[in-house]
Amino acid sequence: MNPLRSRSCRRLAAIAFLVLSSILLMMSAASAANIGWVRGNIRLNLRSGAGTQYKIIGAVETGDQLKVLNTGESWTRVETSEGKVGWIPAGYLETEPPPTLRLEMLESETATLKSELEQIRTEAARLRESNATLSAADSGQRAEIESLKMDNYELRAGSRVQEWITGASILALGMIVGAFLHRNSTRRPSSRIRL
Repeated sequence: MNPLRSRSCRRLAAIAFLVLSSILLMMSAASAANIGWVRGNIRLNLRSGAGTQYKIIGAVETGDQLKVLNTGESWTRVETSEGKVGWIPAGYLETEPPPTLRLEMLESETATLKSELEQIRTEAARLRESNATLSAADSGQRAEIESLKMDNYELRAGSRVQEWITGASILALGMIVGAFLHRNSTRRPSSRIRL
């Protein structure tokens, strides 16, 4: 693959990732801006309209999370977590949860993080043990490979010796046969009879 093309593809992917994460961050910030929590130690009536003359349809208390639908001068239209839609007096909502709720959320998050940390530590210990086992097996395999290499060298050297011995034997046998044949061919038959 062309390195320039690969680099440009990576840059394009990084830019796309940054754009998408920026959009998601803005969307989550916008949706978070539409959430409020009842502040102070108070219980507010949830009314069907923007004014005290409207019917009470429910109540909200300190720490209740509400979705802000409309904001007026002195009244705010909200939706409760149960799905009730009504109006409460303006100025009683905060953009952050009250300290007691934040403390509960942080304690819950801390407990979750501690649990995840313990799982990660357990996994890390398991991976260390696995790594030690694999390292030991790797060392054993390396030793076995070295042993096999040495055996291979010895076999190669041994097979060469056999070749040299065989060649020398054939040469010596050929010389003996040649000498014997030469000796027999250079003799002249004698007329004498031997007993």
